[in-house]
Amino acid sequence: MNKGKIGVQMMMLKGKVEELGAYETLKKLHELGFSAVEVSQIPMTEENVSELKRASEDFGIKIAALSAGLEPMMPGSLGETLKGDFDKIVSDCKTLDCNFVRIGMLPLTKMADKDKIMEFIHDAEIMAGRLAEHDIELYYHTHHIEFQKYDGEYLLDLMKNNTSKLGFELDVHWIQRAGEDPVKVIQHYKDRISLLHLKDYRIGKLDVNDEDFKELGKFFGKFTNIIEFAEVGEGNLDMNAVIAAGLESGAQYFLIEQDDTYGRDPFDCLKTSAENLRELGYADWF
Repeated sequence: MNKGKIGVQMMMLKGKVEELGAYETLKKLHELGFSAVEVSQIPMTEENVSELKRASEDFGIKIAALSAGLEPMMPGSLGETLKGDFDKIVSDCKTLDCNFVRIGMLPLTKMADKDKIMEFIHDAEIMAGRLAEHDIELYYHTHHIEFQKYDGEYLLDLMKNNTSKLGFELDVHWIQRAGEDPVKVIQHYKDRISLLHLKDYRIGKLDVNDEDFKELGKFFGKFTNIIEFAEVGEGNLDMNAVIAAGLESGAQYFLIEQDDTYGRDPFDCLKTSAENLRELGYADWF
């Protein structure tokens, strides 16, 4: 049977990297049975790059993808960007034997402005061509805002229909939050999605008290904001259908991500997700 590779999106471990270091963080992931990671929101200092490389070699962990903005998220934002640090990012990819770079989201200054969005799409496609010369693929990670419509067309489809080199890292939680069917969107993006985010979608506990009943605005504020990021298998998404669609559509890496762990240790959350995925039949994908 054809199969993919289950890994971890390290955004949820940025605190662990600060506390333990990159090497010990990957060692812990290895102990949990993981052998692939996507690096995001981890400063790519010389030390971290070196420790990621050492851990990758010592524990057999594949660095599936690195993260970088196309340009700053806002004027004055810190962090490496493809426009400003191209050679450094390519060098890090080569050092870590990594063939994917992913853009985490649209710059905040371009959201909700179609002309600026189209500029971003144009520039991302050019950048994808530049990276391709180094055998690196450029991917764009989706949230829910890409399902805003402009003249009747989803922003995400504007991206797809105006590019050929740019790939898409679909995030199934955010697709669900946008009101679309993750399976259908995955199928629609067939052959453009080597990277897929496994992130479950849960309706959390409604935590109200007597004060909330005195002011309906407070109650409905809580009522309408109880959607949570869940451990894989602990939410409402049909993960078997999601994974099957991803595999059929060309996904290679299925990366667990949880934006908020609600006070749980992220390693414990990852253990829960891994156990659930093994029970679903994906033990040999780790």
